[in-house]
Amino acid sequence: MEFQYNNKRHVATGQTLFELNFGRHPWKGNLVAQTEFLKLEEFLIDLQRSWKEAIKSMEVAEKSMKKQFNKNPQGLKIGDNMWLENKNIHSNRSLKKLDQKRYRHFRISKDIGLGAF
Repeated sequence: MEFQYNNKRHVATGQTLFELNFGRHPWKGNLVAQTEFLKLEEFLIDLQRSWKEAIKSMEVAEKSMKKQFNKNPQGLKIGDNMWLENKNIHSNRSLKKLDQKRYRHFRISKDIGLGAF
């Protein structure tokens, strides 16, 4: 499990955790392997460069996630009408699929938080 987790490429950085920590891909059992041995200084410079790229990629991903979280996709404001969804309302029906999906229109009376009215 650990090998699979460390060998998975991260979406934001494009590199594996193992590669960011050790500067190379983990050995997967290939008997014939072409390896290139770098000098220690070159190896450390390359490793620091990959860390800086990972930090930049994580910052870009953080900005993207923050922008996505803070936007109001529906453009709703006080006084608008919207449907009351059945998503988090528990009824006494035996099967959820037989219950109503939406109840009725409600007028937004106040804004109580991000995405909550």
